[in-house]
Amino acid sequence: MILPYIRDIFRLETKPERGSWFIWTVLGFIAFFSQLAKGATDSLWLTAGQTASVFIIFVLSLKFGYGGLGKRDVRALIGAGVGLILWYLTREASFALVFVILVDSIGTFLTLMKSYKDPGSETLSTWVMSGTSGIFGMLAVGSFNLILLAYPFYIVLANYVIVGAILLGKRQK
Repeated sequence: MILPYIRDIFRLETKPERGSWFIWTVLGFIAFFSQLAKGATDSLWLTAGQTASVFIIFVLSLKFGYGGLGKRDVRALIGAGVGLILWYLTREASFALVFVILVDSIGTFLTLMKSYKDPGSETLSTWVMSGTSGIFGMLAVGSFNLILLAYPFYIVLANYVIVGAILLGKRQK
């Protein structure tokens, strides 16, 4: 999933949204440890792989990315910080996961807006594959447990919404 995205970053075709990738890196670690605390086993592979991939893209975004200190980015980071504070105050893994998903959606919104305005700055196949990986993550849970299913389901939804923004943005141009 990550290889086409990295390839396109080095080709200067893809420009990752720095604020999104920063938020996603921090939240990936929180999601992983929250799921671990709630007893996840095989489904952790999705979260671990996703977190490692996101971290690599964040590091690359520092040199090759877009945004980071604009008003929208700062507001998003403040919102993410508030969510993290709320998570910390609850000290409950289930609440942490809910806050992770809410804060993650702030990062998704940043990339969604950029993808719609500049659809050529994203690698469509990466978002399709990432969304599809969420489906496999849901299947790996093995039982109907809403807490364990929530994050993989969110991965499906968030990535396919970005796919939609890229396709709509291309259609508008």
